[in-house]
Amino acid sequence: MTVELKQEKKALESPALKSAISKATFRLMPMLVILYIVAFLDRTNVGFAEAALEADRGISSGAYALGAGIFFIGYAIFEIPSNLMMKKVGAKFWLARIAITWGIVSACFAFVQGDASFIALRFLLGVTEAGLFPGVIMYLAEWFPNKHRVKMFAIFYLAQPFSQVIGSPLSGWLINIGDKVPGVHGWQVMFFVEGSLAIIAGIFAFFLLIDGPQKAKWLRQDEKDALTEAMNQEDTIKKESGPSGVRAALTNGRVWYFTIIYFCLQIAVYGVTFYLPQQVAQLTGQKVGMAVGLLAAVPWFFGMFACILIGRYATTVIRRRVLGTWLFVSTGLCIIGSAWAGANNLPAMGIIFITLAVCSFLAIGPITWSYPTAFLTGTAAAAGIGLINSLGNLGGFVAPIMRNSINETFASESGAMGIVALGILPFVAALMMWGTRRFKSKADDLLEK
Repeated sequence: MTVELKQEKKALESPALKSAISKATFRLMPMLVILYIVAFLDRTNVGFAEAALEADRGISSGAYALGAGIFFIGYAIFEIPSNLMMKKVGAKFWLARIAITWGIVSACFAFVQGDASFIALRFLLGVTEAGLFPGVIMYLAEWFPNKHRVKMFAIFYLAQPFSQVIGSPLSGWLINIGDKVPGVHGWQVMFFVEGSLAIIAGIFAFFLLIDGPQKAKWLRQDEKDALTEAMNQEDTIKKESGPSGVRAALTNGRVWYFTIIYFCLQIAVYGVTFYLPQQVAQLTGQKVGMAVGLLAAVPWFFGMFACILIGRYATTVIRRRVLGTWLFVSTGLCIIGSAWAGANNLPAMGIIFITLAVCSFLAIGPITWSYPTAFLTGTAAAAGIGLINSLGNLGGFVAPIMRNSINETFASESGAMGIVALGILPFVAALMMWGTRRFKSKADDLLEK
C-alpha cells in the first residue's frame, strides 16, 4: 500500500470524522427511513385491495397486473430528470416535494372507478414518486464515506421490511374498520389514510433534512471540515476512475452492468411483494384482512434483522461480492421453493420459503448499491444512479405481467408456474455479482480493513 493511500485511510478514521458520521446517522437516517417506509407502503398496498377492486369496481386480473406494473413506466421515464433537478435545487426541497405529490396521488386511489382510472393513477404514482429512492442514494453518497455507506444503505433498506411489518397489519386493519363505515369501502379508507401519511412525511422532511455537511448546525466546525474533506477525497478518486458528466454515465459499461443486476433483483422483489397478501391468503385458506396482514408481516420482520446483520458484516469488497452472490442464489431457490410449497398445499413451508426469500433480497440491496456509488459522482451520479434505478425498476413492471401471462399460458390454477419463472432471474444476477471482481479500483483499497 502506498504512503498516500495510508494517509487517506488514516484520515477516514479520525475522531472528528467518526463523530460527524455518528451525528449525521442520528439526525438524517430516521427521516429518510420514514420517507421510504411511506413510499414502499403506498406502492405495494395495492396488493391488499386486489380482490376488493375486482369485486367493487370490476377491475380484471389483467388490468390489475398492468396497473401494478405501469407504476414503473412513469417511474422510469422521470427518474433521471428528477435526479438532475435534485442536483440543481437541493435534496431538502426536492425530496419533500416528491413525498407530498405522490401522497396526493396515492390518496386519490380512494376514488378509483374502473380499469382506466386505476391504471392512470398507478402511472401518475410512478411519475410523482420518481427520484425518491435514487435521490436518497445520492444524498447518502454525499454524506457518508464509502466504508460506512453499506451500513447506511442497510439502515435505509430497513424501511422496506418495516413498512410491511407495520403496513401489512395497518392496511388490513384499515380495510376492516373501513368496511364498517357507511357509504365507503375499506380499501378506500386504506388508500386515503396511507396517502395522507406521505403528505405529512414530506412536510417534516423539508424541515429536518440538510443540504450538505457545511449547512448542518448540529456539527462542530472540525466535524464539518473532516466530513467534507473525506467526501472530497472520495470524489477525487471517483473522477479519476469513473465517468464524468451525464452522457458518459449513460454510456458507461459498468453502469449498464449494474442496471441488469438491479433489474433481476427487482423482478424478485416485486414478483413477491405485489402478490404476497394473496399468496399468504391462498396458503392459509383465509380472506385478506387483519389476520392475513399479520401473517404477511412475518417475512418482513425477519428481513429487518437480515438487513442489519449483512450491513454490519459487508465492510469489504470481497465480503460484498461473496455475500451478494450467495444471497441472489438463495433468493431464487426460495422463490421457487415457495411455489413448490403452494402447489403441494404446505402452508408452513410456503411461509418459511417466502420469509427466506424476503430476507435474501432485502440484504442484497445495500450491497448492490455500494458498487455504483463507489465510482459515480456529480452529475454522472445523478444520471448513472437514475439510470440503474429507473431501468432496473422496470423489473417491477415486468414481474406481475410475466407472472400473470405464464400462469395463463400453462393454465396454472395455483399460480406456481408464474412464481417459478420469477425465481430464475436471481441466478443470472448471482453470476453477474460474482463477476464484479473485475471492477477493483483505488476506491476499493480504501474499503479494505
